[in-house]
Formats: sequence, structure tokens, C-alpha cells
Amino acid sequence: MLLIDIFCRLIRKTHALLQGHRIAGLWVLMGATSLVAAAPVKRPNVLLILADNWAWPHAGILGDPMARTPAFDRIAREGVVFSNTFNPVPSCSPTRSCLLTGRIAHQLGERASLWSAFPRDTPVFTELLKNAGYAIGYSGKPWAPGNHEISGWTENPVGPKFASFEEFHKGLGSGRPFFFWLGNTDTATKGGRLPFLERARAALDVSRLTVPPELPDAPETRKDLLNYYGGVMSMDEAAAKAIAALEGAGQLENTIVIYTSDNGWQMPRGLANCYDSGSRVPLAIRWSGHIQQGRKVEEFVNVAELGPTILDLAGITPPSSMTLHSFCDLLLGLPDPAPRDAAFIERERHANVRRDNQSYPMRAIRTRDFLYVRNLRPDRWPAGDPDVLFVHGRPFGDVDTTLTKDYLLQHLKDPAFAGYISLIFDKRPAEELYDLSKDPHQLTNVAGQPRYRKNLEELRKRLDRWMRDTADPRTDPANDAWDHFPYYGKPPRLD
Repeated sequence: MLLIDIFCRLIRKTHALLQGHRIAGLWVLMGATSLVAAAPVKRPNVLLILADNWAWPHAGILGDPMARTPAFDRIAREGVVFSNTFNPVPSCSPTRSCLLTGRIAHQLGERASLWSAFPRDTPVFTELLKNAGYAIGYSGKPWAPGNHEISGWTENPVGPKFASFEEFHKGLGSGRPFFFWLGNTDTATKGGRLPFLERARAALDVSRLTVPPELPDAPETRKDLLNYYGGVMSMDEAAAKAIAALEGAGQLENTIVIYTSDNGWQMPRGLANCYDSGSRVPLAIRWSGHIQQGRKVEEFVNVAELGPTILDLAGITPPSSMTLHSFCDLLLGLPDPAPRDAAFIERERHANVRRDNQSYPMRAIRTRDFLYVRNLRPDRWPAGDPDVLFVHGRPFGDVDTTLTKDYLLQHLKDPAFAGYISLIFDKRPAEELYDLSKDPHQLTNVAGQPRYRKNLEELRKRLDRWMRDTADPRTDPANDAWDHFPYYGKPPRLD
């Protein structure tokens, strides 16, 4: 059955190649028939470059003049760039949980939260690759932050740790396929420190820096943004180094290079929010000779769908436990049976920043025209409690520490800053609706406007259906299971 499955996939891939590369496709088809009869198919290597807190559209090829990303731009030019890629959760370890298991976040219990355990009750794609003969490894940030040891893992669910891709690559035996997870963290704000600020000032045209409208245009904000762009440069250089190692070893052509991010940026109203700044990320994939170069895909994809997609591309049938779907067909230019006109986004507990370990549950649907967000506990503070429980040495602990946050906290009572304070820190209504054609930054909630009543009702029903069809525990309004899962991060402080 495995050979039949591989052969069928080769035929489908060949069909895609024939659409754009007829001669090359013909050779693949001729080789495929002989391979099934005589020898196993050579499996591709996979390099996953997974940034930490890198948001759309901060890449040169995506039109951001401040983003210096030649490695990402190359992968996009020589492969496929995806225009509508979203995270399952705007938070790092929950997204990584979904990616590893190929499951929707609310199906993962405590793994849908930050600083959780990682129960071994469902397979992870890295282990499936290893069982199929792949060498696996990671450097940088794997599944984290969380406590996998308490669940019985002897190493991170991603696999064994290496100092770098180059170290991993040097130790490989000849002919063995590999999967490597390059978990770059340079785009993280690192608790308000600015390690890349001076580098960005020296390398970039600061006159082209644009402050988004949800943030105050202040020196503190501009420093944070420049530091972020310096981190983007550093991240891309690490990616380029790994790609160069593959190229130097003559392995780039048989390596699928996937370059994306775990969630949006850490600036206020980004990370831990279902708005685009927290959930929309870049994605480009290169696989020489197998996908048409320079193609742009507008359909919606989920970063966590990379788990089953990687298995699919490696000739491994994703297990039935993976409820998210491979987008292999979409990558290859074939019709995709799954509807891809929207993304579903959710979150539970980010940090432990509310009394009694409370979560802040959200469910959202993002289409081309609208973002609809449902705040399931609107009586709670979305950014964390303001004066009772906090981490990072600041109130509103679900907003990570930046100079911008500190600047806003200094102006909490200033009427001139009321708009920013409301958007970032204040409580939110049960429903939010944003008209993206008029409000791409998602600043004006139109859920209460009569002219949007029909749009609101349609999205409300569609989100209800998705929650019901995916057995979301939150269909029961009284279910607050996530409030009771252990939190393995730094204990919060009480005042």
C-alpha cells in the first residue's frame, strides 16, 4: 500500500509539474514508473525555519521597505509564497503544539495554553518522521515555553537539540533523509531589551519607518520597531547560513525549505491577540523541480497544517488523529479539496496574569473581507489584570514588556492617550467585527452597526458551526477547563 500511495502522489505531483514544466514533468513520470518497479523513491529533506514573533508583511518581497530579508525573498522567488497564512493561536507554544500534533488547539487540552505540559496521548509529526527513517533535530526554540519532562518526554517533542543546523548536518550519514527545525528567536523583544537597535540604525533608512496607527508615534515606539527590524535581519542571516550549507553540500535541490513564523509580533495588540498583527505571518516554501517558481497562493492556510503537509510530502500518510489537513495539493498547484476561504483563530490562557489562573478565551474567523472575534469572557481583562496579578514586572501581563508598553503605562490617565489605552488594555465587548476593506488595521469595531447586521450573523453562524463540528469544549458556556490546568511558568506576584 505504501508504494501505491507514493506512486499516486508522484502522479499527482507530475500533473502539477506538467502544467508549468512539461518536459521536466515527463521525465519525472518516466522515472516514477520505474521507481515503483525497481527501487524506493528518494525522500526529500525538510528544513523548517520557524521564527518567533515575526509578523506579516515584514519581508522585502512582501513590500515592507524596512525589512531586509534576502533569504526569505529567495525562497519566495524560487518557490511559492502564501499571502494568507494565519496561526491557530496567537501564542508560541500553543501554535507549536498544534503544528507538532496536526490538531486544532481546543482539541489539545492544556497544550492549547502557554507554559503547559505536553501529554503523550497523540503522535507528533517529528516522531513519525523519525520512525520512517528520517534523522531529526532542532536548534533555537523548539516546543516552548512549557514543561515536556513532566509528561514523560526524555527530549523535547521536536527532537534532539543541536547547537546549529551546521552541527546537525555534519553528523548525518550519507543518503539518510533529514528534518531540521531551525527555531529562530531574534524577532522576540527579549523583555524590553534592544539588542538589534544600533545595528538597525546603521543599516536601515530610518526615515522609511512607519508607526502603525494602533501605537503612539513616540521615540520609545520607534526604538522598539527598529530593534524588531534589526532582529528580522539577524533572523534572515541565520536562515541564509543554513541554506548555504545545504547548497554547498549539493542538497538544496532535494530539500523542501519552509520559512514562516509561530505568531505575530510582540508589540502591544500583537502577540496573544486574534488581530492580524498577532496572528498573520509570512510563509514561503521552496522545493526545486517540484513546484512552480514564483507562484503566489491567495488561499488561506494554517501554520499548524504544516505538520500533516510535511508528512504528506515525505510519503507518510498523516494519522487519523491529525484533524488539520495537509495543503500539499495547494502547494503543488492542484485543486485542494478543503475549503480555504477563511482562517479560524483562537486562544485560551496566555500567561498566568489573572486572579485564580483565569484564561481569556477567544474564538475568531478571518475572511478576505472581515475579521470576527468572539470574546467568551468579556468580563475579564484581555491584557491581564491591571493591578492584582502580573508578570514581567508590569501590570497587564499578557502584553509583553516593551518600551512602548512602558510608555503607555506612564500615560494611562492622560486623555490624549485614551484611544491607545482602550485598544490595548481595556475590556472588550462580547463581539468584535472589522471591515477590512475600510479598516485593515482592525481598529473600529462595527459589530453594533445596523448596516453590518447580515455580515455579523453570517460569521457568527459560521464560527458556531466550526466550534460544533470540531467538538470545541467552549460550546458549553460554563466550561472553563483551561482555568484549571497547571501553569509551569514563573509564579505571578500578588499585590
